[in-house]
Amino acid sequence: MIIQDLDQLAEIYDGPVTPASTVKEVARITPHYRQLIEASPFVALATVGPEGLDCSPRGDARGFVRILDERTLALPDRRGNNRIDSLRNIVRDPRVALLFLIPGSGTTFRVNGRAVLTTDPDLLESFAVDGKAPRSVILVNVEVAYFQCARAIVRSRLWDPAAQADPKSLPTPGAILAALTDGEVGGPAYDAEWPARAAGSLW
Repeated sequence: MIIQDLDQLAEIYDGPVTPASTVKEVARITPHYRQLIEASPFVALATVGPEGLDCSPRGDARGFVRILDERTLALPDRRGNNRIDSLRNIVRDPRVALLFLIPGSGTTFRVNGRAVLTTDPDLLESFAVDGKAPRSVILVNVEVAYFQCARAIVRSRLWDPAAQADPKSLPTPGAILAALTDGEVGGPAYDAEWPARAAGSLW
C-alpha cells in the first residue's frame, strides 16, 4: 500500500511522542549544542532550488562551523569541484538544513534555518587557512536546532573499524568516470594523480 495522506501515516505510526523528542528542539544554539558543533569536523548541507534538492558534504578541522551568536552560524565554502550547486540554491531559496557528525559519538546534531552568502572581506580573511581564504561564507540563521538520538549510528556501526569497507573492494573515482565517458575522463591516471591534486587544493 502506498501511503497517500497523513491519516494513513498516523495509523501506522500511532505510538506516543516522548517528551525527550520534543523538548530538545529550540530556536537557538544552547551551551550544550555549542559543544556539539565545536566538536564536529563534518556536516552535511541540504539545500533546495528550482532544479530540486541537493545535499553536500562539508568538512574541515573540528569546529570549522563558527558560532557567531546563538542564532547565527558561519560556514566557509572551501574549495571543491566548482559546481556550486548548494550556493546557487541558497541564492534562490534560503532554506537549508545541516546535519553534524562527530567521530566516535553516537549523537548527531541538526539545524534548520535560512542562509545567505557573504563575501565580507574581514569574515573571509578570518577563515583563511595557509593564507587561502574561502571565496564566500554561508551565514545560517538558526530556526530549529536539536540533537538526534544514536540509533542510526549504532545500527550502522559507523565508527566501528571492524565494520569499515575495504576501499579496494569499491570502484575508484577514476574507474567510475572512465565507465561513464567511455574512457575519455578518469581512468588509472586520474586515481594516481588524485592524492597530490587534493593535497594542493584543500583550501
